[in-house]
Amino acid sequence: MTPRSTTGEPLPARSVWANAGTAFAGVLMTVGGVLDVLNGIAGIAGDDVYEPVGDYVYSLGLTGWGWIHVVVGALVALTGLGILKGFDAARAFGVGLAALYLVENFMFLPYAPVWSTVSIAVAVFVIWALIAAPRATR
Repeated sequence: MTPRSTTGEPLPARSVWANAGTAFAGVLMTVGGVLDVLNGIAGIAGDDVYEPVGDYVYSLGLTGWGWIHVVVGALVALTGLGILKGFDAARAFGVGLAALYLVENFMFLPYAPVWSTVSIAVAVFVIWALIAAPRATR
């Protein structure tokens, strides 16, 4: 079955990829947000998951970073659910929130370098996917 636009015409292959990317971005935001909340809880609880970092400009302490992760993670997860539901406002909010998520993980690199790098790559994909879908298919 050929995917169709709202006007009933077949969608070009690029549009199909962009739409699938948007759905995948919604899933990534939902799962990533939940994982961010769990990371935040680990930081707030003072768990030994993260090693203390020496002299770092953005050193808020693990409790401070934990609360940032909980708040941003909850917003990212809720926005991801909104994207999966098809809300246009969630798409627009998702681009800005993915950018914030990217910056948050960049600043958290010394505490969790591998996870932060993966999260940054996911945020870049999410931003692309939310912007790439053509208007006719939104």
